[in-house]
Order: sequence, then structure tokens, then C-alpha cells
Amino acid sequence: MNRTDKKDLRGYAFIRNQILHMGTMPSLREVGRVVGYNSPRSVQLMLGRLHKRGLLSYVKGVVKFSSHNKSKTVERTINVPLVGSVACGQPSLAEQDFEALIPVSTRIARPGNAYLLLRARGRSMNKSGINDGDLLLVRQQPTADDGEMVVALINDDATVKHLYHDDEVIILKPNSTDPNEQSIVLSEDFIIQGVVIAVLPKSIV
Repeated sequence: MNRTDKKDLRGYAFIRNQILHMGTMPSLREVGRVVGYNSPRSVQLMLGRLHKRGLLSYVKGVVKFSSHNKSKTVERTINVPLVGSVACGQPSLAEQDFEALIPVSTRIARPGNAYLLLRARGRSMNKSGINDGDLLLVRQQPTADDGEMVVALINDDATVKHLYHDDEVIILKPNSTDPNEQSIVLSEDFIIQGVVIAVLPKSIV
């Protein structure tokens, strides 16, 4: 898959999810920001390529999804982008490299939220069911409750841990069979990128 194909599929996922979740078509500039195009004309050309591939209908500036692409059963899916990997150990930079679009049931990825998939690296969360190479379905949000598994950004590095509040500090706890894995203690001033809501087997990609 070349760079243009990756941008096209990323744009397709963004448009489809926006229409499914919000009921509205994003503007050409919004789509451009997501895929990295500065010109609305570049987005129009992308929509034309998606039209030729049969992924959507783009006629006279109007985008529609064909009825035959919709599931005839009660099970519906949305395409969630797999965008790289994240450490389940000491924090390390999450690699933001678009790899694929994975259909995920809307019973898991519920409409009204933004999602992404990250590939887990390491074993600091293996007692919580996260093994090296598993895919983590992440609901993007800036807050989390005690005990939830979060993707936390620390000094531009990302890690997956259980989050706990303790007085004026935040504790990110591993859950591992490795006794060398240690908790991370932080102030309130750090960034939560999202909450892990499902662990998917690596065999699906």
C-alpha cells in the first residue's frame, strides 16, 4: 500500500465515521487536516479515487455511501484505523504510522466517540489480558476513572497502564507477571490520550 492509498483509506474512515456518528459530512478542509492535504482540491481528487474504488459515491460534490455496503443484519461495523504501537512497559514514543483499517462492531466501538487501534508492545499488562502484539481498541478521551486502562502521554512518550488517583498524584500501575515492572507516579499535569476498551487478537491483521 503506497502513501496515497494510506491517505485515501484514512480519509474514507474519517468521513464514514463522522457520518455514522454525527450524521454530517465533514468539510473538505476538515478531511484535509486529518489526511495531511492543504488544498481542498487534493481532497476532491481523493474522493474521486474513493468513488472509482466503489467505497463511496461522489457526484457533484455530494458524498454518499452505497446501500449495498451496509450490513443486512443487526450487526454493524465501523472502520477503525490501526495507527501504530504503544509500549506496555516503560514509556516509549507511540509510532503514528497508519497501517490499516479494521472493521469493528458498533457494539464495541459505540457511535458518538472517536476510536483508534494501537499494537501493544511488552508485557507489563499481561495479567490484564494484554500480550505483546495484541491490538488495543482505544476510545479517545482526556479523562479516565480509577482502575481504567489508559494510554498516557508522558514527555511525548506513551504507555498503557491502570490509572489511579491518590490525593494530589496520579499513579499508573502495571499488572504483570514480571516483578521488575514498576508503577509511575505523576502530578495531575499529564495527558490521557484515551481509554482501552477492548483487547483484540493480533491474528486479525
